[in-house]
Amino acid sequence: MTKKLRHKFIGIIMSIVTIMLCVIMSMIYLFTKRNLESGSINMMQNLSEKPFLQHLPNDLQNDMRFPYFTLQLDPRGNPIAAGGGYYDLSDENFLKSLIETTLSYDAPIGIIEEYNLRFLRKKTAGSQIFIYADISGELATLNNLLRNCIFIGIVCFLAFLCISFLLANWIVQPVDKAWRQQRQFIADASHELKTPLTVIMTNAEMLQNMDYDEASHSTFSSNILVMSRQMRDLVEQMLELARADNVQDDMVFSSFDLSRLVSEAILPFEPVFFERGLTLHTNITENIRINGNPSELHQILDILLDNAHKYSHENGSTWVTLQRHGKNHCLLTVADEGETIPPQDLYNLFKRFYRADQARSRNGSFGLGLSIAESIVKRHKGKIWAESKNGINTFFVELGKLGS
Repeated sequence: MTKKLRHKFIGIIMSIVTIMLCVIMSMIYLFTKRNLESGSINMMQNLSEKPFLQHLPNDLQNDMRFPYFTLQLDPRGNPIAAGGGYYDLSDENFLKSLIETTLSYDAPIGIIEEYNLRFLRKKTAGSQIFIYADISGELATLNNLLRNCIFIGIVCFLAFLCISFLLANWIVQPVDKAWRQQRQFIADASHELKTPLTVIMTNAEMLQNMDYDEASHSTFSSNILVMSRQMRDLVEQMLELARADNVQDDMVFSSFDLSRLVSEAILPFEPVFFERGLTLHTNITENIRINGNPSELHQILDILLDNAHKYSHENGSTWVTLQRHGKNHCLLTVADEGETIPPQDLYNLFKRFYRADQARSRNGSFGLGLSIAESIVKRHKGKIWAESKNGINTFFVELGKLGS
């Protein structure tokens, strides 16, 4: 899909570039042609005022200068005067043919392509005056300009083609990444759902088999219930992640006491930690207020404490701290004593369905909690990251926009 999108983007860009280049080059060519024609005609009109005087360079002022000559005809159409030092005007056959060709045109100004001459015909009392200007230089200039325009157009086209490839790759990269993540998400979700579905179907088939006793049937029913709850938890987490992705960026936050929220969120976990022999330490700075959504930030702490409870060593310790960080920020940290997380896994922890220890037995974790936490933190314009040093795994959440 992204390949077609990339090609479509390049095609649109190059179509626009091609049209623009053609328009620009055509305008340059037409304006140059019009200026050359205008200069030649202005010169001829000035010459028509005094056609047989010897003009000096400054006589024509700012008009363009072209090789020219003049002819004057009597009422019978015979040449009676000629002037101009650029041509040999002694050839009567040439002059007669030129006059006949000129008279065949109805317009007073025109071009005789056979001789590469532009003419201007002017009637006076009892005679006609013809002024001819050589347009060979004008045509050569236009031909050179046309070749240069084509060359520059090709070079610009190739340059824009290379740029469009780079832009297409850069613009499509987020789409390609999102597409790969979507396919990976579907594959991971299917994999996570496949195992409990297989267990449910197997136990349901065995439950229908009357060869098993009542105790076995009870075990099968219990297995189905456990797997069904596990599937429900997974579906709920996926729905929560979908809601986190689709939430509006301009949602309105309120000011609340984050210190109190963190203290209240820790209370339900104290007996859970105590039951496993874990020690929970807290260091919460009072009266830290923040603009945000209390329920969502409560969910972040639930996720981090749940991870600490699951992955801490037996009889280990967990530390929860909240303190001011800089002028307008606060820093929430949850640290636990557990297996050291390799550096390459620290970056991947927030990916969906990622678990650092793939060999770990199923403990109710689907690898979505940290992804949900990351989405919530991003929505609050904050940052979340993890560090692992000396057997201590620490998750940091930095939030800004402190309330008053």
